[in-house]
Amino acid sequence: MSWLARLRGDDEPDERDQAPEPDEDSPEALQAAVDELVRFVNARAGALPPAALANARALTDTLTEVVDSAQVRPLDVYAVISVRGVVGDYLPTTLKGYLALDPEVRDVPRAGGHSPTESLMMQIDSLQTSVQATLVATREQDADALMTQGRFLQTKFNRSDLDL
Repeated sequence: MSWLARLRGDDEPDERDQAPEPDEDSPEALQAAVDELVRFVNARAGALPPAALANARALTDTLTEVVDSAQVRPLDVYAVISVRGVVGDYLPTTLKGYLALDPEVRDVPRAGGHSPTESLMMQIDSLQTSVQATLVATREQDADALMTQGRFLQTKFNRSDLDL
């Protein structure tokens, strides 16, 4: 606050009046980002090969499953990084790169032996494999937590603390 405002008796802004900054890693923010990616994919559906469109949508469905797992327990940092990376960079960059190509060259094999369309499919498949592994790890973390809780309860209620 400036010295002139203090002399006039103006009050300092109350921190409670300021809206809290949204947490970009919250499940709500992550799901909003996934939803935005779905809109991005759908808007370009006519320019993508049908199989690539189906695989990209399957990928966004898997991303939603990862985010939904936060209803059981908070997402770990690796899951958040994976979702953020795919949603904010990897899939949009892959699709934009493909869509920027002249349609006449999309099915022409390149030096590596694959056409850009084949490369697109491989990249989406790689992303799906990565996100699927994240989902499995998240589910296993939930299963491990359940097993740990079960061992705790068994120890707590089925044995005396004096048992050796």
